[in-house]
Amino acid sequence: MIRDLQGDSAMTPIVGMLYAAVRENNERLKAITDGMSQGEVDYRGPDNSFNSTAQLIRHLLFVDLNWVYRIQGQQLPQALMEQYGPMIDESNRLPMISGVPLNTLISQYEHVLHLLQEACVRLKDTDLDRVVAFGHENEKRATIRWGLWHIADHSRYHQAHIHLLRKWYRTERA
Repeated sequence: MIRDLQGDSAMTPIVGMLYAAVRENNERLKAITDGMSQGEVDYRGPDNSFNSTAQLIRHLLFVDLNWVYRIQGQQLPQALMEQYGPMIDESNRLPMISGVPLNTLISQYEHVLHLLQEACVRLKDTDLDRVVAFGHENEKRATIRWGLWHIADHSRYHQAHIHLLRKWYRTERA
């Protein structure tokens, strides 16, 4: 198998390459979560002191959904905010999620990535220079180029947490 970051033929070269990195990481997320039981999806580590796989996937979904709307120069609709948000709870932690099947979380996330693909098809490489606001209070600034890279990088970052949760879960069950 040859690995590559070949972009979607409907996308400009740099946009396509960045989107390919996102797509590759989504396939990796599906592979590393394959076969998880509901107990493992909801497992929060030793002493229930960490974010569960469900929380991490919902977090990735919500961050990426926000980027889809930023890329398009739009506000996230309130209905989507209510369905998938908030970004953090009143304790500055990821919101608690429990009992949501893995296939539902993955399906919801794939829908967001489909929206991202549609947005990327409309982007030109020159659009990547556009600066947008992001952060909990829109206090940060980044280019669209950085945003697309961040989507891929952020996914890999939390995939490491999921790997650790899986290790702990198996150790506790052994």
